[in-house]
Amino acid sequence: MPDELQVLGRAVKQAQYHQHRALDSRLTSVGTTLAQWDALRAISRSPGASARELAAATFQSEQAFGTLAGRCAAQGLIERRPGNGRRIEHYLTETGEQVLKAGHRIADEVLAACYSALSPADRTTLLDLLQRVEAGKDA
Repeated sequence: MPDELQVLGRAVKQAQYHQHRALDSRLTSVGTTLAQWDALRAISRSPGASARELAAATFQSEQAFGTLAGRCAAQGLIERRPGNGRRIEHYLTETGEQVLKAGHRIADEVLAACYSALSPADRTTLLDLLQRVEAGKDA
């Protein structure tokens, strides 16, 4: 059983690795990286969010997200504004919105290719199973 679980864990990681490499490679055509595009997605979902909130949403440390946000701000993709106390709020710029939109088109193409071997029903089942694994981690 442990070998089977290790094979399963490696298969999940391998699928994620290939997906991320393909996304990162293709996103360069619109002048961004996977990490930057993921940050733009998180900010788009939660305008005004703090670095702490956005770090959690993008699976990064606060320090790593702060560095990434600095690069995004320097490229004109996001604005950082003072909030309450020491809080810094994050917002997309018009350029950031455009890059995000272009990234969505690329992601749709890449993900369609990554999961092309699965039927729509298989994709639904895979999503359900992964969501159950995630929900079970807190049990």
